[in-house]
Amino acid sequence: MTARLPIAAALLCFAGGVSAQDPATTCHIASTYDLTVRPEALVFDRAEPAPRTVRMHDGTLETDGRRVALRPDEQDRVTLFERQVRALVPKAKAIATDGVDLAARAVRDEASTAAPAALASGELDQVLKSRVADIKRRIAASQSTRDWQEDAMRAYAQEIVADVGPILTNEVGGEAMQLAMNGDLQGAAALRDRVATVSTGGQARVVARLEASLRPRIQALCPSIHQLVDFQSGLRDASGKPLVLVEQGE
Repeated sequence: MTARLPIAAALLCFAGGVSAQDPATTCHIASTYDLTVRPEALVFDRAEPAPRTVRMHDGTLETDGRRVALRPDEQDRVTLFERQVRALVPKAKAIATDGVDLAARAVRDEASTAAPAALASGELDQVLKSRVADIKRRIAASQSTRDWQEDAMRAYAQEIVADVGPILTNEVGGEAMQLAMNGDLQGAAALRDRVATVSTGGQARVVARLEASLRPRIQALCPSIHQLVDFQSGLRDASGKPLVLVEQGE
């Protein structure tokens, strides 16, 4: 089974996605569950194995629809686990939101090298502003870690490329054709080389910028995420098996 990012750490996946920082790697922790953070409860679910569904709220615990009998100290652990997750969510979303802004600025800076006319016209800024606002709305509204898995991140990135790509392609292509028609074949070749340099090195430069800004903030949350492992210690599902919502690696 593919390991998923755990609990609130999965919400960090957006920040991790745009910066190539995987919180599961950064914090050395993962989970096989997806999580939905509802006002009335935390709900963990996975396809297999059992327990497939875990519900946690206000010191109570249910697995696959069966209430788990808890001692007072176990009730305290459940309460602390839920409280920690709910406290992490807004912090993770804040990092993700800032990551969107950082990514947009980095993309804009790279585009200024390849297609300065697109910036001068304001078209690129308008497209980026619209896409950034849309992604931020998704972050704010999200309740499920499914929104922050690898496939979702790839889809979001493709949306930005689909918006920005044609602007840069049209501007650069038109400029190169004009140079060639004017007999400046050397200028057209230089433009192609400039665009190729941005294409091959741009992603690495964007990643480096975002990683430098976001990695320390992700690392700052790792101790709180690691505490979840301690809080679940000793908890069992309704069948009496140890409950493992979060797994810590090396």
